[in-house]
Parts: sequence; C-alpha cells; structure tokens
Amino acid sequence: MRKITTFALLATAVVALGCGAGSTDNASSSSNDAGGAKGEEKAAKTAKIGQPARDGKFEFTVKSSKCGVAKVGSDLVGEKAQGQFCLVTVNVKNIGKEAQMFDGSSQKAYAADGTEYSSDTGAAIYANKNAETFLNDINPGNQVTGVVVFDIPKKVKLAKLELHDSPFSGGVTVALS
Repeated sequence: MRKITTFALLATAVVALGCGAGSTDNASSSSNDAGGAKGEEKAAKTAKIGQPARDGKFEFTVKSSKCGVAKVGSDLVGEKAQGQFCLVTVNVKNIGKEAQMFDGSSQKAYAADGTEYSSDTGAAIYANKNAETFLNDINPGNQVTGVVVFDIPKKVKLAKLELHDSPFSGGVTVALS
C-alpha cells in the first residue's frame, strides 16, 4: 500500500510539473513583446531527418523512419504490433560532461492532428540487434545508434518526434515529413 501511495504522489507531481511548464510557455508566447522571440526559438528547435538537434546533454540525429512494420524480432522470438510499428533510427551523442543514460521511454511521436504516441520499449528490445545500445550510459563524447519503436494505428502517419535527454527535459522537435 505504501509503494502505491508513493507512486501516486510521484505521478501527480510529474503531471503537475508538466502542466505548469506548458502554461508558462503559453503565457509568455501570448505576450506581444516575447511572441517573436519565442516563435524564433521554436523554429530553431525543429529539425528534419538527418539534421542534428540538441536537448540537454544529447545531440540527436534521426537517420530514418519506417512505418508499416507488422512484427519486430525473429521468427522464433518477437513482438507483433497492435496496429503498425514505426521504427525510428536515431543517433544519440552525449555532448555533456558526464555520463547520461538514453531512455527510449522518454521519446514521443505525434500524428498531424497532434495525437501523442509513446514508444514501445518492449518492441525496441527486439528491433535493436544490440539491446545494450540504449540500456547503458553514454559517456561524454560517445554516441550510439539504435531504433526507437512506436506502435500506432494502421491508418496513422507520424508527423514529428519529440526527443528528450531525460523524462524532465524540454525536448526537441524533429519533423518527419
């Protein structure tokens, strides 16, 4: 019971922090003086496939995105998509001064209508040949390349990714089209 209560309080705090951060951004972008600067900052934070984009201690470069995959893994062991898997190959470089762990579950994908999709860490284990790629710390100056997997409905097309160096970072946007 105590673990459940602690988890509930932690989850509530995370949601509250997320809601507060969003309202701060909206308030500052609605003022006339900061509107132009804020718009420029947002534009500078959006990258395309093949372009490096930074968030916190990581520099992300999305190499490719492939959707319509029904299963990941081998014939013997794997995972089937509820809808379709989108496999996003990402290079992650640590640009900080200390080790940082890449957490695939902190990454988000969005459809054109704004619907948010979380990554499927279970499927990512099967999609990455060297599963340790995203489970070990990345030391400063080092980089790894791996696949982040999203399980989305069959008729949905992803428009952008939001990549994070940690669950609490602001994130950086990468357009997929």
